[in-house]
Amino acid sequence: MTRNDVLGIALRSAGMTVADLATKCDVDAKTVERWISRGRIPHPRSRMRAAGVLGKDVEVLWPEVARRAIKIGSDRELVGMYARRSDLPRSLFRELIDKADRRLWFGGYTSYFVWLEVPNAPATLGAKAQSGGDVRFLLGDPDSEITTAREGIEATPLTLATRIAMTQAEIAKSPAPLAVRLSDRHVAMSVWVFDDEAIVATHIGAGLGQDSVTMHLRRRETGGPFDRYVEHFESLWGEARTV
Repeated sequence: MTRNDVLGIALRSAGMTVADLATKCDVDAKTVERWISRGRIPHPRSRMRAAGVLGKDVEVLWPEVARRAIKIGSDRELVGMYARRSDLPRSLFRELIDKADRRLWFGGYTSYFVWLEVPNAPATLGAKAQSGGDVRFLLGDPDSEITTAREGIEATPLTLATRIAMTQAEIAKSPAPLAVRLSDRHVAMSVWVFDDEAIVATHIGAGLGQDSVTMHLRRRETGGPFDRYVEHFESLWGEARTV
């Protein structure tokens, strides 16, 4: 979950502290802090109390509650959509990685940005693997003609092959072995899966990965969009070349 800055602003505007709101809502101060810093959604009773204390509508402080109430089809799995991957909350990947423990699947052609945005990622992912987590990297094949063709389209000095090599170098720093396979079939769409949440990015024209239209999904039904993207990753993984 991402930060709830709206709640934080409302708290400051009311001239209150985290401890003040916690007392009014009859909860622990750490609980209120998690409402803000981790975007945790309170129980209905606490939501109503907090909204009353701050003089705001529940739907303003926690818009996701309204979205969940309205959506009844597969679109309820859509947490957010962004015009570019670079528009994602900067902390989102770090938070998803920190929270996941069963599966952490990286289906980006290079996943190069992970090492830039997630501090100590090799150590964190290695610890996840040592604890039984299923950590996989489905990277692009640097020797593929498709990769070479895409490099010509992107026309950037930091080529796909270079970014793939840098990701492999970071993976090698992990204290535990991480599964790596190569494929050229996901050059136009990336899928990252963290337990029951996923980030899906579809490349647009000649843009780099950061320019891709991006969705944040959370599993809420069997056979929904989230499950379909998981099937997509597993299909590519089954056909990919083991490093």
